[in-house]
Amino acid sequence: MKGMPTSATRSDKSKRSVLDNLKADEALDVLYRLLATHPNLRKEAESVARSLLGEVNFEEIADEVQAAVSALDFDDLNARAGHHEQGYVEPSEAAWEILEEAVEPFTADIKRRLELGLEADALEICKGTVLGLYRASHSGGGPVTEWAPDFPAEAAGNAIDAWLAPGPKGKADRSGPKLKERKRPAFPQKFVDKEVPEWSEMIERMVGRSKTK
Repeated sequence: MKGMPTSATRSDKSKRSVLDNLKADEALDVLYRLLATHPNLRKEAESVARSLLGEVNFEEIADEVQAAVSALDFDDLNARAGHHEQGYVEPSEAAWEILEEAVEPFTADIKRRLELGLEADALEICKGTVLGLYRASHSGGGPVTEWAPDFPAEAAGNAIDAWLAPGPKGKADRSGPKLKERKRPAFPQKFVDKEVPEWSEMIERMVGRSKTK
């Protein structure tokens, strides 16, 4: 009948939908197999990957960090604190642990971008992490931060430490040239003065300390 899909049409639609419905690990496996079969595509894939990784904005990262911290509630805290088989866990200790777990992926991403030579992106993530934690320490940090009031500043310091750490030798940055070793750059003071002014002295001490190492 007119307008009724043929079996061939249904088959084509089914085939087209396979890639759209792959899970993340399955899609990654497809990419690896495709590059193994067609190594000439590696350069193009590398360009696409760098472009994708470069889509970073510190304001968006700050929103994500604050959301990750503020999403934790008393149920999360109670699940970790109190009496357990391993013994008693203080609420403040439990709060610190789950907050660390929430922020650690952002700090890890700073290190990952630096290892890839994507320093501008790493700095954006670092700035966003610091700003998100700053906002969490002043308002909107959620109930768990009340049990670990020093955590935001401490975690912000860890993020800046990750950014200031010297990079490995031989990595290429986005412009192409090889780097002997990534120098410890200053964390942008203009950003500090505008976005996180109350942490200015802390950040200044950290940057100064890094220059003496």
